Amino acid sequence: MLEFLIEARAYIYFIVTILLVIFLYSYIYYMYSAQKSGKKDYEKYARLALDDSILDTPIELRQTNKDKGE
Repeated sequence: MLEFLIEARAYIYFIVTILLVIFLYSYIYYMYSAQKSGKKDYEKYARLALDDSILDTPIELRQTNKDKGE
């Protein structure tokens, strides 16, 4: 019984590792394709760590409920 659990743990670890790698690469592909198509500009988010003063301009303007038409 103990040998089965040790072997099952190894298989589960391998499967979870493969799934996490697939999720990571799919997220990287999504970010790359969104950047290429112009949906999001992740380079301006990268500047967030550098431009963090209270007087800096916001990255994106915030939409209020009045702007949405509600």
